[in-house]
Amino acid sequence: MRSNAPWRFGAVLLAATLASATPTLAQDTLKLAIGQRGNWDTAIPELGQKAGIFKKHGLTLELLYTQGGGETQQAVLSGSVDIGVAAGTLGVVGAFAKGAPVRILGAQATGAADFWYVRGESKLKSIKDADAATTIAYSTNGSSTNSVVLAFVKQYDLKSKPVATGSPPATFTQVMSGQIDVGWSSPPFGFDAMDQGKIRIVAKATDVPEVRDQSIRTLITHARVLQQKGDALARFMAGYRETIDWMYSDDAALASYAELAGTTPATAKRIRDEFFPKSLLDPDTMAGMDIVMRDAVAFKVIPAPLTKAQLDELIRIPPRK
Repeated sequence: MRSNAPWRFGAVLLAATLASATPTLAQDTLKLAIGQRGNWDTAIPELGQKAGIFKKHGLTLELLYTQGGGETQQAVLSGSVDIGVAAGTLGVVGAFAKGAPVRILGAQATGAADFWYVRGESKLKSIKDADAATTIAYSTNGSSTNSVVLAFVKQYDLKSKPVATGSPPATFTQVMSGQIDVGWSSPPFGFDAMDQGKIRIVAKATDVPEVRDQSIRTLITHARVLQQKGDALARFMAGYRETIDWMYSDDAALASYAELAGTTPATAKRIRDEFFPKSLLDPDTMAGMDIVMRDAVAFKVIPAPLTKAQLDELIRIPPRK
């Protein structure tokens, strides 16, 4: 009886050859700077990566967290990262107007879940009670919280002093030690202190009507990166959109976020459902840019509104496919 070993060897060799010839999707690496680790809206890249969504789009993400939009924008402009997540729109517009090579890849937040608070024993009942001796916190210069505080000052004719205090934990320490009168935070940070009566909310970003309909934070990149890595950026946006859909349709996303934020799935669900409607995270439209232009001029961020041609150059959202 003839041996079939040579046939088997040939079959194995053929299979190995075909396998080596089969194309595989190369993984491109993108570096990201992200404001405020632990927020629901800034968790999209980390949650999507853990769920394997960005890998499906041929991407590996390297994540760096910052204390706010100002730091995020600087990381992009310096070339340290490819994408900035949650850069304040006013700061981006101001940098672009001054000639900085920044480009908007998408809206990061239209409206905001941020809130402002005081110590439980404070005499302030509302942000409207803040007088000239009062200090009001925001994260970093050029951030969205900076924009909201300026909006508070304008809307209520406040004489208070805005102060950059960094991240929610850093801000909380300054409020509780008496260095700052009115602190800022974003869910879930501060929930435990509120439940214990240590702090009270005196204002929300949505108290400013125009904030609700304005894309106050953005996804940004460098003009050079857009030119050199345009395809990878388009795939990033595809993965970003897919991750948002998953976060609002699968309880596994709540469990993953709870682990990231150090909270419970029940609290994660409360954060998502009460503070972050899915429409807030829609990346495809930069809403309220007429309001942004008006405020940018009023706050002396830019001398005059950007023209349509300038806005077309600045806003470069990859289309859905």
